[in-house]
Amino acid sequence: MSSVRYNIQVTKQKIRAEIHKSAVSHLSIPKLVAVSKQQPDNKVDQSILAGHRVFGENRVQEASQRWTDRRMVYNDLTLHLIGPLQTNKVADAVALFDVIEVVDREKLARALAKEMVVQNRQLPCYIQVNTGEESQKSGILPNQLDDFTHFCKEALALPIIGLMCIPPIDEEPAMHFALLNTMAQRLKLPKLSMGMSADYIEAIGFGATSVRVGSAIFGARDN
Repeated sequence: MSSVRYNIQVTKQKIRAEIHKSAVSHLSIPKLVAVSKQQPDNKVDQSILAGHRVFGENRVQEASQRWTDRRMVYNDLTLHLIGPLQTNKVADAVALFDVIEVVDREKLARALAKEMVVQNRQLPCYIQVNTGEESQKSGILPNQLDDFTHFCKEALALPIIGLMCIPPIDEEPAMHFALLNTMAQRLKLPKLSMGMSADYIEAIGFGATSVRVGSAIFGARDN
């Protein structure tokens, strides 16, 4: 058994175990998004051969190079864009990805809504929330989230289904997961994308419906 196959099995077992013992046990099993960004092709292929089909990528160009041919072979792949998106890459992103997790500003929301109409592809979207209010990080500030969500849904008819966050690396993630959960409930958004390799178990306890796991599956990225 390859190490990647084994890691996927272990990660899924941990997710199921946490759901069964947590206060959110009535929810469905969170989706495991395998973060394949900057990983070598052989490890990505091992994960596909292990039966995994849901992947996250940070960059449109890298994702296109990796997945265009593979999608012709595996038509059941689901690709999440989980990294910052420039407006000049929106057309390519809408054509390639199945889920956009990084709606973080009005200009991008407008471009996505327009391009989805052009391509007749209504992709589920998450609003990225900068829960730590970090100046160097993308995301809508918490005090602007209600107005921005209303703008996306009502003015643009953008299919917003949930919220995503990346907690500050020097703070306990629990309070950020709790905050995101509270905001999603207030806005009646059913999906929460939160938790990565180091803290996905904790995120599940706060209601994560999908977790973004890279190094715990693939090992350290090649730089």
